Amino acid sequence: MQWYKELSVTERRTFIGAFGGWAVDALDFMVFTFVISTLINLWGIDKGQAGMLGTVTLLFSALGGWLAGILADRYGRVRVLQYTILWFSVCTVAIGFAQNFEQLFVLRALQGLGFGGEWAVGSVLMGEIVRAQHRGKAVGTVQSGWAVGWGAAAILYTLAFSLLPPEWAWRSLFWIGVLPAFLVLYIRKHVPEPEVFQRNLAKQKDAAQRTSFWAIFSPALLKTTVVTSLLCTAVQGGYYAITTWLPTFLKTERNLSVLNTGGYLLVIILGSFCGYIVGAYLADRLGRRANLLIFSVLSAASVYLYTQVPLSNEQMLVLGFPLGFAASGIFSGIGAYLTELFPSSVRATGQGFAYNFGRGIGALFPSLVGFLSQTHGLAWAIGAFATGAYVMVILTALLLPETKGRELS
Repeated sequence: MQWYKELSVTERRTFIGAFGGWAVDALDFMVFTFVISTLINLWGIDKGQAGMLGTVTLLFSALGGWLAGILADRYGRVRVLQYTILWFSVCTVAIGFAQNFEQLFVLRALQGLGFGGEWAVGSVLMGEIVRAQHRGKAVGTVQSGWAVGWGAAAILYTLAFSLLPPEWAWRSLFWIGVLPAFLVLYIRKHVPEPEVFQRNLAKQKDAAQRTSFWAIFSPALLKTTVVTSLLCTAVQGGYYAITTWLPTFLKTERNLSVLNTGGYLLVIILGSFCGYIVGAYLADRLGRRANLLIFSVLSAASVYLYTQVPLSNEQMLVLGFPLGFAASGIFSGIGAYLTELFPSSVRATGQGFAYNFGRGIGALFPSLVGFLSQTHGLAWAIGAFATGAYVMVILTALLLPETKGRELS
């Protein structure tokens, strides 16, 4: 982390704001994965409805990411970032007051709008403020805030359900969603609009014209938009296929009990954190494309081990680390890469669309795995979709230029 000491005051404050925002968003988002079993018992909803609550958030986050990107290109990164954080915070707190499935479904959808928007705008803001020398490390390290928030969610879940009855414990975890609202005060005071954005906005005003958000589909940018969207679909689709179905496969077909332990969850979270940090470093050290290629191979290898090799509980516990490492590390270079591939006039629009198009389509992968498993078996279905996804990552990465060290214009 020597590079962190070399950041300017503005770069460091932006890093703190973005890291804190992503960590708290992860806490609020991952809390749902812990309390869904409680809601099933208390409200009598079935697993299909529970799955819908997860899918609707991802789908609406895809829409929110693109809309927030468009607004950020027009009104400013910092302003829109504050709005998305407040939106996400209010919706999360409101979930704690939901009285039935229908209310929860609507609030989860609205929460998704802010969740998708926060990453899209925060990633662009970081990419434009941090210099090219450290951009990959800074933006990638912000991704590690997800593992921090995930771990915090696990700890708070344990505390809440130890101290409160279930019907109040799950609600209290969503009421903690008020925390991001305080982060807005920090961002408002310490984080400025990037200079490159201000210069571009001034040019547009002088020319008395605004760049249309449809410009990302113009001949000059169409290839970049299409290929980056496919890249983000592959990265996120592979991740969702693995994280959604592997626990079920290992529990029902391999009869492993370690999956139910906090120790296994801790190993996965630790592996994820380390993967984010190493991926961030490699993105600047070896380049954006090399980082994607390395983690694609590692992820595919992890899937093969999990689905094809018989594992004991002890081996499963140990292999949780490389699984979390590979599946999470691949995300570290994405933010900086997208920032460098799109011009400033439509950077947030292009980055928001590509990443969240991938999130929306990738969210369908778990369902497709489920359907395919009915005829070919769960192991084959997971392996086919995950391997196909990471092959697509390799192909799309090779179709895009290397942008390591690129100065933004």
